[in-house]
Amino acid sequence: MRTLVKGGRIVNEGRIVEGAVVIEDGRIVEVSPQTSLSCDEVIDASGCYVLPGVIDDHVHFREPGLTQKADIDSESRAAAAGGVTTYFDMPNTVPQTTTSEALEEKFRLAAQKSHVNYSFFFGATNDNTDTFAQLDATRIPGIKLFMGSSTGNMLVDRDETLERIFKTCKLPLMVHCEDTGIINRNMAEAKSAWGDDPPVALHAMIRSEEACLTSTQKAVALAKKYGTRLHVAHVSTAEELELFEPYTVRRDSVVTPITAEACVGYLCFTQLDHERLGARIKVNPAIKTPVDQFMLRQSLTDGRISVIGTDHAPHLIEQKQGGCCQATSGMPMLQFSLVTMLELVDEGVLPITRLVELMCHNPARLFGVERRGFLRPGYQADIAIVRPNTPWTVTKDTILSRCGWSPMEGHEYRWQVVRTLCNGHTVYRDGQVDASYIGQAVVFDHSSLVKH
Repeated sequence: MRTLVKGGRIVNEGRIVEGAVVIEDGRIVEVSPQTSLSCDEVIDASGCYVLPGVIDDHVHFREPGLTQKADIDSESRAAAAGGVTTYFDMPNTVPQTTTSEALEEKFRLAAQKSHVNYSFFFGATNDNTDTFAQLDATRIPGIKLFMGSSTGNMLVDRDETLERIFKTCKLPLMVHCEDTGIINRNMAEAKSAWGDDPPVALHAMIRSEEACLTSTQKAVALAKKYGTRLHVAHVSTAEELELFEPYTVRRDSVVTPITAEACVGYLCFTQLDHERLGARIKVNPAIKTPVDQFMLRQSLTDGRISVIGTDHAPHLIEQKQGGCCQATSGMPMLQFSLVTMLELVDEGVLPITRLVELMCHNPARLFGVERRGFLRPGYQADIAIVRPNTPWTVTKDTILSRCGWSPMEGHEYRWQVVRTLCNGHTVYRDGQVDASYIGQAVVFDHSSLVKH
């Protein structure tokens, strides 16, 4: 079976060209202005942009143990509808992905239920660092470390343990950075003034800039001390950005081993939006000021942010009621991440070529993903086809995440994902997901990541 995608504007490796992509047996065989190869299937992408499929390095699909909120089936459907062809799931499930047995169970479930490509972070605890060396590094993107208490209670806060993790970890180390002591102090002050459940508008003051900066400074210092390949998740403050050098690439390898992720929610909301959306946008770390948002947006093009993820974290809507203590932190954004970022392209925040770097190329480079993230001959045919100037509005009927709600409800987009191909197979087209299709486990080559 040979498929031709023709007529679209191909966005790949810093260029936009009109051309054709030829796919055979799930892989790209040709990317060119036109092709002489005969094809069995023709996909007309006229008027559209043809992008590599998005690789989201940061999702919480809730399976196993929390499937009333979401599961691999429902959230991978949402991924496909959003042009996301690969995801890396986080370890704070039930049970936590902190043993080899729990990791294998996730892979088993995904091989039955995931409609796009998948892998899973292994979680660090105060007691499991000896297991890192036993992990198959070709199967996982890295180790996830919570240096601040967040959903799932996987806090690692012993200095001797942190030293050991940063010293011995040979894989990318993705870190949630917040100082729990500062947060607890701020929470006590807020409760003293506002009662047992302070208003959600105070969330950014409780999980403050100081809490983020203090923890991130500590992580960066440890990474520099031990040469760790540190990746700081969901940076939320302008001050933290000063800790990162511009991310550069040499022959698809990471040159700067300390990198930073921005998440879509911090780029499209500020803490002022709590007045409109309440706890729907309550996340950890907290979404902060318009100045922080402005600087995060600036960092998308100056190199200090290397990856855009979502921290997709669905909860039932009844769990999102209340204030800083009662309402659960986390929001679903996976289905709408690409179109939200395309809106920032329209606003002039970043060019579409840079969007593709941040959402497709760089996640593949940073985590050593084999043969994905680019439109190149020999690579898996993971492709998102998007159409501009196509207004549509987010309603409950359009939301595929099991939780059934989105902070984007009522929002009108002007970009639309019209088709998603995963390994050359059309897994999403014009509102419909092919639920019979199962994606592939991602393969990693971490030897491409250059240590300093």
